[in-house]
Amino acid sequence: MENRKRITRIIIALLLAASLMLTSSCGAADNSSNTANNSNTEPQTDPQPDPGTDPVPAEKNGDIMILFTSDVHCAIDQGFGYAGLQQIRDAYEAKGYTTILVDDGDSIQGEAIGTLTRGEAVMDLMNKMGYDVAVPGNHEFDYTVERFLELAEKAEFTYVSCNFNKQGEMLFAPYKIVEAAGKKIAFVGVITPHTPTSSTPKYFQDENGEFIYDFLQDETGELLYGAVQKAIDDARAEGADYVYVLGHMGMGPSTDIYTYADVIEHTSGIDVFLDGHSHDTEQVVMKDKDGNTVVRSACGTKFSCIGYSHISAENGIVETNILTWNNSTPMPDLLGLDNDMAKAVNAAKADLQETLNRVVAAADVELSLYEPDLKDENGKPIRRVRRAETPIGDLCADAFRVQSGSDIGMIIGGGIRAGIAKGDITYANIISVFPFGNSMCVRRVTGQQVLNALEWGVCRLPAEFPGFLSVSGITFDVDVSAKSVVTFDDNGMMTGISGERRVKNVMVGGEALDPAKYYTVASIDYTILNNGDGFTAFEGSEVLVDGGTLDNQMLIDYITEALGGRIGAGYEDPYGAGRINIIDAQ
Repeated sequence: MENRKRITRIIIALLLAASLMLTSSCGAADNSSNTANNSNTEPQTDPQPDPGTDPVPAEKNGDIMILFTSDVHCAIDQGFGYAGLQQIRDAYEAKGYTTILVDDGDSIQGEAIGTLTRGEAVMDLMNKMGYDVAVPGNHEFDYTVERFLELAEKAEFTYVSCNFNKQGEMLFAPYKIVEAAGKKIAFVGVITPHTPTSSTPKYFQDENGEFIYDFLQDETGELLYGAVQKAIDDARAEGADYVYVLGHMGMGPSTDIYTYADVIEHTSGIDVFLDGHSHDTEQVVMKDKDGNTVVRSACGTKFSCIGYSHISAENGIVETNILTWNNSTPMPDLLGLDNDMAKAVNAAKADLQETLNRVVAAADVELSLYEPDLKDENGKPIRRVRRAETPIGDLCADAFRVQSGSDIGMIIGGGIRAGIAKGDITYANIISVFPFGNSMCVRRVTGQQVLNALEWGVCRLPAEFPGFLSVSGITFDVDVSAKSVVTFDDNGMMTGISGERRVKNVMVGGEALDPAKYYTVASIDYTILNNGDGFTAFEGSEVLVDGGTLDNQMLIDYITEALGGRIGAGYEDPYGAGRINIIDAQ
């Protein structure tokens, strides 16, 4: 046994060393003209722990190691997992570092364990892990704002945000100062102002449909930048030696005013910007408003990476970067980790396992989210479901149409979070496809409103858009050579369509769509009732079903009842059944 433990320690140390050497490959040039060096100064030669060493009390060396996670999305045992995070943290502590653990949001939603416990099981694990500070992400609100605030009360760490308000009052402190190794380190929280439309807009409104929660969104971004600057200045006035921003901001199109780069360029006084939301791993060095260097670091999603920022007792901030787990087998499994977090994760999984493992159907074909034959420059699959038809999108849209008895079924690409592999289908598989627990909604709308909805869905093509619509009972062409004529307000809500449209040749049930005729449309309440992702096309129309069957249960019912328990004919083409024809007239 002792020999096996010794071998495991050696393997862990070698794997982590290899991981550290690979971190630079996760970075890429930033969106500005600056060079990304992944650190403030030359990295130290020995910031790396030996996670295979059993933690023992160590004399503190005066150095601080800030570890950060982001967009974990309930991946409690994937990649590094919480057990691997504990192993890394304990190893740094054993080498004499004082560690601080922070999170950049979107931790409690995204997998079955989050859906079936409305985030509580993951919050319990974060408490046991000993997080110090966190900023909420947009998906923290997917179980309603009130539910997240309940969980925030349960949290044994501090949530911070300088721009999350209810009727003009901040709900969390804008920053927290953590004292470690004789230093005061401020963590300022900032959440993307796109949160209302990238979660569920209705959750941020009162019973009259008025927004009572806001994230300081405006036409210029100045409200947001001003709030961040005030938090920085207040933290410095309180004696902060370093200011870290915990951002759930991410990257975005060039027209976006709410990216990490916009915040840095319009503020001064930030030392390091630890970012989440866009699931990237870019390590960027850029200039703030006063021309000072700021490091921006992101650590991907689902524990594929763990970020770190090393503050040396002698030299200050010397390195900010990421540890990467590139093995397909999660670290806890590959190395047989048996620490406290491994035990806690296994206990949480055991509570749900019997339900999750129940086989509910089977698939004779593969239904994927991705392009069947294309990879990106890093050899990773390219997501297709947010910009083109897919068999999984067809299946989900069919479920809404058939199970509701509607004329048309619709489902946004951002609502479909996993494909279905060939073979047995379990409850866990279905939950992975629809992890949000949205309800079926049916509305009676005009053909003109249907046209507006389709135009909204293709407004970002050829780029990805979470609001891209997979459809059932309807077919149409999209001319991507035509400029989108959809307009939006400050909250990202669609305000109108003016000009020549991209969507053409629309057929419903084999007949040309009539703009004056009424049709029934089924989708998730997030989209067609609560205006998710800015959808407003059906406003004012009659609601026939509100709060119907949960999306994942409806999908199970469709597969087991309408398809006889087997997915096959009609879903075999990896490019879909030909419902959406994307063309370029030029």
